[in-house]
Amino acid sequence: RYVGVLATGYNVVDVAAADERGIVVTNVPAYSTQAVAQHTMALLLESASRVGAYDAQVKAGAWSASPDFCFFAGETEELAGKTLGIVGFGHIGQAVARAAMGLGMQVIANARSEKPGWPQVRFVPRETLFAQSDIISLHCPLTDKSRGLIGRDAIAHMKPNAIVINVARGPVVDSDALAEALNSGRIAGAGIDVFEKEPPLDVDHPLLHAKNCVVTPHVAFASAESMNLRADIVFENVNRFLNGEVVNAVL
Repeated sequence: RYVGVLATGYNVVDVAAADERGIVVTNVPAYSTQAVAQHTMALLLESASRVGAYDAQVKAGAWSASPDFCFFAGETEELAGKTLGIVGFGHIGQAVARAAMGLGMQVIANARSEKPGWPQVRFVPRETLFAQSDIISLHCPLTDKSRGLIGRDAIAHMKPNAIVINVARGPVVDSDALAEALNSGRIAGAGIDVFEKEPPLDVDHPLLHAKNCVVTPHVAFASAESMNLRADIVFENVNRFLNGEVVNAVL
């Protein structure tokens, strides 16, 4: 009679089959907005400032062996003045926009419709976003239209210094195409939290070995605060259903 998804995305459920059988399907909307936005910025900052890479090299002795008071292991860059392109401008996309503007970034976005109350954000077609963005951050749901969105055609429009961040759904990105672009220097970097299949059973998955690619194991949503909020909403969904009221239904 009831399927409760413990997440915002519900592509794990055959909702058409559930609808045919009169089965209620609910999800947990907006519980992880701040956590995912924060993780997005963490991936972006790691790509720009390379804190993790420096940490590993310092602990391996590179600083101790340096003849100077510091050492440089690669170019870092400031985000102020850069253009962030956000694909999908819902709760998470908007939270990322606020964080990015706090760092002095310019924000453009692609969404099904322009959002009121965002005069400082320019809404553009996807091709324009790919061409003008220094960083492309994905916050769109997985649909037939978004599957494989970041593939060879999209990458061909991007700047050579572009960084791609995916905290949405793995299949939104063509991993082979992205890895190829990173390894060839066609684009500059990537931050990836989601894969087509999770966990990636193939230890030779192309994004696990691609140049300038920071990878985390689908944990963007999982702050302590968001997990507590998710539990509250999940139990509220079930209790309301048992009492004859449907909330947060996706059908």
